[in-house]
Amino acid sequence: MTERKKAPPHAWKPGQSGNPKGRPAGTGEVAKMRAALADVLPAVLDTVKAKALEGDMGAARLLLERVLPPIKAMEPSQPLSLPDGTLTDQGRAVLASVAAGELAPGQGAQLLTAIGTLARVVEIDELAARVAALEEKHHAKP
Repeated sequence: MTERKKAPPHAWKPGQSGNPKGRPAGTGEVAKMRAALADVLPAVLDTVKAKALEGDMGAARLLLERVLPPIKAMEPSQPLSLPDGTLTDQGRAVLASVAAGELAPGQGAQLLTAIGTLARVVEIDELAARVAALEEKHHAKP
């Protein structure tokens, strides 16, 4: 069995700072700016809100961008049955579904990427099996 090397006594422990006497939290430039704005922030927000209600689109946009996350386009999931044949057959089935309008192009691209990744995994498995067979054959000879 291989022995595990022990960490030297001066090594840092997980969760331990390398400089425990370093700069205290909250003393950086950003913290100073936040502290300076803390007193006037409610008034600033009220002003921006009032401008937005008056029709200032810049103020409205600023408020909405900070409060509501941007809406991402989503494609509804679509059931798809792939043939049991080769990965090439499955790729062709995906392309046919996209061409027929049964599957969104983005989903088709993702499926083709997944099939390509699966092809690489299969290739690695086959290569590993071939290497194992060659090694077994090589070691079996007198």
